Amino acid sequence: MRYSGKNEKVSVQFVAGTYVVMMGFDATSAGRKGLLGFAVHRTDKTEKENYWLSGFRTFEATCPNPQQGTLVSTQDHPVQDFLWSDFTAKPDHDYVYKVVPVYGQPKNLQYGEAVEVKVSTEKEAAGKHAVYFNRGVIGSQAYARRFHNANPHTLKGDEQKAAYDWLSRGLDEAMLGFIGQAQDKSFGLRAAVYEFSWEPAVAAFGEALKSGADVQLVYDARIPTSDANKIAYAKKRVAAVKQLLKKYGLTGVATPRTDSGNLISHNKYIVLLKNEKPVSVWTGSTNFTESGIFGQSNVGHIVRDAKVAKSYLDYWERLQQDPAETQIREDNETATPDLTTHPPAAGVTPVFSPRTGLNMLNWYAGELGEANGLTCFTAAFGVNKVFTAILAPKQKHLNYLFLDKWAVKKADVEKAKKELQADVLNLVAVGSHLEGEVLSTYLAERWAKETFNPLSTNVRFVHTKYMLVDPLGDDPVVISGSANFSDASTKGNDENMLVIRGDKRVADIYLGEFMRLWQHYRFRYIESAIAEGEIKADASFKPNYLDPTPQWAADYFKKGTVKYKQREVFRA
Repeated sequence: MRYSGKNEKVSVQFVAGTYVVMMGFDATSAGRKGLLGFAVHRTDKTEKENYWLSGFRTFEATCPNPQQGTLVSTQDHPVQDFLWSDFTAKPDHDYVYKVVPVYGQPKNLQYGEAVEVKVSTEKEAAGKHAVYFNRGVIGSQAYARRFHNANPHTLKGDEQKAAYDWLSRGLDEAMLGFIGQAQDKSFGLRAAVYEFSWEPAVAAFGEALKSGADVQLVYDARIPTSDANKIAYAKKRVAAVKQLLKKYGLTGVATPRTDSGNLISHNKYIVLLKNEKPVSVWTGSTNFTESGIFGQSNVGHIVRDAKVAKSYLDYWERLQQDPAETQIREDNETATPDLTTHPPAAGVTPVFSPRTGLNMLNWYAGELGEANGLTCFTAAFGVNKVFTAILAPKQKHLNYLFLDKWAVKKADVEKAKKELQADVLNLVAVGSHLEGEVLSTYLAERWAKETFNPLSTNVRFVHTKYMLVDPLGDDPVVISGSANFSDASTKGNDENMLVIRGDKRVADIYLGEFMRLWQHYRFRYIESAIAEGEIKADASFKPNYLDPTPQWAADYFKKGTVKYKQREVFRA
């Protein structure tokens, strides 16, 4: 939900998701004269608490050497940005935010008239769409403070449970809760799974079957025909899945997907049936693995819509036949034809792969080019050439990109950097954490060492596959699912995507979570690039300290700068 407020000097737009409340500030010419930043106070009406929210940077004159990892009140050390977020919000809470412009000097702060706005966060489980993001930031100051960078495997008892709960942030509970709805013979579950090693999830399917529910699964059992290492890995993974299926009595209701061994059955979805009719579907990017749920960033997305659920059930029934690649391509395109116009139809449009060509991949890229103000895009395995062809030329709107890595092959990294950074309106964050060389002298004084994600291997930071087109507009488009926006995910692999147009609630949740992760990793990427000599920081660069003068705001009001564009896009 969006909220806004203003007075004669400042204004603010709030975008409230479930766990994130974004704030887009603005100031009139009178309001920015002498402006040192914004202090933010929050009253929690639900939990009956009130306090000033905290930040990390300080005025050097008043707080030169805080202890490592210390957070400070924005009342004393205001926010010097025109986009800021409350990442400590909770779902289904009623808040009152008070945004106060701060003037004067660091040792003699003066406070202007506050803008006070009531804001309610979204309920996670309510409505047609329920969206669950895990934490996705095991390499963070917060995890270092709470759990001292411990590998969750080494923790014991309540401390281990607390770490897993913090990392899951409701994703595991939501996944198990969706399966757990099937409690008697009136229910059914149809699941199409790729990686299937998280034992509590397998056990939940087993419990549903024991209850009398009609449970059936299709699982990836494809074995490559070449590359000894890939063959050995696939055989080991499939054997482990079969062992779990046997342990929980699911062997007889599980169908292996074996045709076309060099492809993968990459789906991660479940259809819930009631009295033999599909009623809802769980989908998204989350594999049924420890890594997927607790390590890398992922999303689980429930759609409570019988028509959408029926399309997923029909797709599942096609997969259960273990069809040849050529046959399922044609069947998928018949069931869900290629999209050809921009924007897409209003509502929810499922798209299933593999397909006969790359028309849908080109359509996704075309959506980026159709944006008016803002796009957001995640990529775990680099950015496909049809997207770089859109992003490399001169841009008219902001493009935020969050990548796990620049490219899969090291030989392609420099090319990807050149193309994606060709225009200043392409703002890229790449997965990283603070450790070793990155914790240079000026960071080590303030920032604690962070852990490298110990729960994941190939993909450490972002595993989501979603795109947001004009998410702050009145007619946003959200595209989310299992497919990596690649040739293989379009023509080869079993995949599913949701194209959602016009749902501002869904867009608000996705945007808040995207910016939470982008801002977290953007800072770490910049610091890594400085440590590696890729970016040169001048002598005045002080990431720990606030500017003691109003000069920090100058670029936000200078036409043609990225900061000017950011302020325009996110303000009320």
